[in-house]
Amino acid sequence: MNSTVIINILRFILLLAIQVAVLNRLDLFGFLNPYPYILYILLYPVNGNKALLLVSAFFMGLFIDMFLNTGGPHAAASVTLAFLRPTFFKFSFGVSYEYQTIKINDRLSPERFSFILISVITHHLILFLLEVFRFNLILTALLHTLYTTLFTLVICIITIYLVKPAKT
Repeated sequence: MNSTVIINILRFILLLAIQVAVLNRLDLFGFLNPYPYILYILLYPVNGNKALLLVSAFFMGLFIDMFLNTGGPHAAASVTLAFLRPTFFKFSFGVSYEYQTIKINDRLSPERFSFILISVITHHLILFLLEVFRFNLILTALLHTLYTTLFTLVICIITIYLVKPAKT
């Protein structure tokens, strides 16, 4: 196994453990929970195996659903994010995506910020719409999406730049 595979396995396990052990218990104002486990999907290598990303995103979401005792919205939102990730890359980075020269954990640029923002909004919108699954609660789902997106976005950006690998 090469180092990229080992790093991705460790990232999967670490983000899952932090989400389950710490962040699922965090409940600010009764509804605000961060979901930085999606960093696994966002930081997956651009030239990595896409089928493996979809399968591992499903299992990440499934494990979160099992620990939260929910009916699958995390798995659905994670797989959707993993599926749409190349589209978000093309939208945010343009030609740089075609040459696969992108590293999300470099310095924060407007392209990186827009990629992370679009990804987090998409994940959370799908997640909360599937959680409430009632038309009369759509405003509640949108508000939860907005607030949780802001909270998750801040945590994701801080995490990316605190755990940034050293320059070689």
